[in-house]
Amino acid sequence: MAARKRLFRLGAESCLCLLNRRIDAVSSSKGLQSRVVASRNFCSSLASSSSGIRFDCRQISQFVKSSNGKRVYLVDTLALVRSLEAQGVPTNQAEAITAAMTLVLDDSLQNISQNLISRSEMQKIEMGQETNLAKFKSEIQSSQDHHFTLLQREAEKLRNDIEKLRGELRYEIDKVTAGQRLDLNLERGRIRDELANQSAETSNLTNKLDKEIHALRAHLEAAKYDVIKYCIGTLVSVAAVGIGLIRIFTLCNSQLGKTEYRRRNKTGAGKDDVDV
Repeated sequence: MAARKRLFRLGAESCLCLLNRRIDAVSSSKGLQSRVVASRNFCSSLASSSSGIRFDCRQISQFVKSSNGKRVYLVDTLALVRSLEAQGVPTNQAEAITAAMTLVLDDSLQNISQNLISRSEMQKIEMGQETNLAKFKSEIQSSQDHHFTLLQREAEKLRNDIEKLRGELRYEIDKVTAGQRLDLNLERGRIRDELANQSAETSNLTNKLDKEIHALRAHLEAAKYDVIKYCIGTLVSVAAVGIGLIRIFTLCNSQLGKTEYRRRNKTGAGKDDVDV
């Protein structure tokens, strides 16, 4: 669409250039300069107003010729001549300007129609593109359906494999759990037996220790009684020895006293004899 607008603007500019040249060729006299300027201003205003109108270039190319082969004028020549005359342009010059503009427009439209295609060809191309697009859509849809079917099959296969692996894993877990449970029960029974044996051995050792303690206690009691007996005998013996020693000591003292007395008596009798 942008290319068509550019072509239309290019054709309009070329029309204006050719029209200006024709006007310069027609207006050779100096007295017509103001009228030529007025006609140029009118043409520029006409070009600006025509450039503001947006329509399809294909329609322009179709309006160049009618169905019977005659040219179709896109510009109202009579109205254009009347407007030029209203601007002060003479009739012959206005007709010449109108003819030049019509010729330029026809040439431009012919050039544009040669560069562009017709509506029927465009419709054929559009129909071909729509057919290709529909075919492409159908191919894409079939490919998507095929891929979706393959994906569903793969997903179902993966789901079956996962279920199979899950069952095998559950079986292995149950097997390991049963083995561990059996091992735990066996270990628990073994530990229970060991604890029972240890408790029996502990009770036996306790009984033995109690017997040994009672025996030692009885032995200590007997030894204590023997020690008491020996102590009493020793004390009696020591007392008897002490008493005997005391008696001997007293006897010795009495004997010494007697001997001393006798000696004194002997010494006293001797002195008496000497005195006498």
